[in-house]
Amino acid sequence: MNFTNRDVIVTGGTGGLGTAVVAALLDAGARCIVPHSRRGSADTWPLRDRVTLVPDCDLTREADVTQLYDAAPQLWASIHLAGGFDMAPIGDTDRTALQRMLDVNLITCFLCCRHAVRRFGDAGGRIVNVAARPALEPRQGAGMTAYVASKAAVAALPQALGGERAPRKVLVNAVAPSIIDTAATRSAMPDASHAAWPTPAEIARTIVFLASPDNLVTSSAVVPVYGRA
Repeated sequence: MNFTNRDVIVTGGTGGLGTAVVAALLDAGARCIVPHSRRGSADTWPLRDRVTLVPDCDLTREADVTQLYDAAPQLWASIHLAGGFDMAPIGDTDRTALQRMLDVNLITCFLCCRHAVRRFGDAGGRIVNVAARPALEPRQGAGMTAYVASKAAVAALPQALGGERAPRKVLVNAVAPSIIDTAATRSAMPDASHAAWPTPAEIARTIVFLASPDNLVTSSAVVPVYGRA
């Protein structure tokens, strides 16, 4: 896959999955633009000197998203990994908690999709969102209904947007991970079968393909990346 001379925005790029995705894109020749919202969050990130960092970028604010996409004059792909997770039964989930899940998962994704579509040129482009397994299998979402509802919306977005962009050269997809094998998830679930979990690098290969010029026909798909989990 060749991304030479192509700009790619990766939200959530400094996280565990994001680092794997950005590394794969850089190896393929991409110019990566990575927003981050917390001061100092990228100071020790190993790829910080190889990308364009957009600091203090709140992806729930349209003005900040506009600034982010202005930094990608040759935008080819927009990959949306930014998001959040809360686990609580519905009786303990108030409107503020629900709104937070909608903001960090759906609103950020929607605004980035909107600006990507506006920024793409005549050559078209690629969009990849990140949903989650419970978004496709909601019965697995007991105890995290706000999170599942927000991710279900994220899963629906590329299916609707892919149809909207069908006559053009913009392909829109999502992946739906199960539990990703990171240090944080291993620490949170020390007794789980870690070997069954997909690694960030394995999921990154699917994301990078969907975002690549090699993807000629796949759109409006939500691709399960469960591993053996």
